[in-house]
Amino acid sequence: MTLNLKLKSCILALTGSAILAFGLYHVHSISNVTEGGVLGLTLLLHHWLGISPSASGLILNLLCYILGLRTLGKNFLMYSILSGGGFSLFYAIFEQFDPLWPQLASQPLLAAFAGAAFVGVGAGLSVRAGGAPSGDDALAMSLSQLLQQPIQRIYLISDLVVLALSISYIPLTRLAYSLLTVILSGQLIGLIQRIGPQKQNIS
Repeated sequence: MTLNLKLKSCILALTGSAILAFGLYHVHSISNVTEGGVLGLTLLLHHWLGISPSASGLILNLLCYILGLRTLGKNFLMYSILSGGGFSLFYAIFEQFDPLWPQLASQPLLAAFAGAAFVGVGAGLSVRAGGAPSGDDALAMSLSQLLQQPIQRIYLISDLVVLALSISYIPLTRLAYSLLTVILSGQLIGLIQRIGPQKQNIS
């Protein structure tokens, strides 16, 4: 397997990471409307087993990236490093400023739609470039290829499993808004992945 990175795809991956980081900071971090996947699973493990999300998140994301590397190849890993690193950099920049829409803290329905838009578009662009900004995306990309299923279906199933487990400690009203945002963001990711002619960047 040889690396074959493209400048256009690198720019696309970084653009997606910036949009994703913007949405998570300015919407999710203040609204308490969360995503499913690895993030939700780390919170579940912390609540019931006392395992720090910093440790469980690292392990779970690493396992997802290993699966992605074995399934999707070296290009996937490099685009993922670019996407994940870009996300961390952009988030660190955004958090130097006050949130743009603090009123979203009292408007969870609006936050669910806004959060889904940023996550869907941001992660969708990174996935289209061939990389995964988080373990959730790496898992979805790998399972989509292995099972020959649309990526939005994989996102939905994995998120539903985590949200179902989270009923054990999260109020149903909050889960309802979270369910809305994960359904919408997953559909957006799948839509962006399919728009227009698609080049295969994974090898």
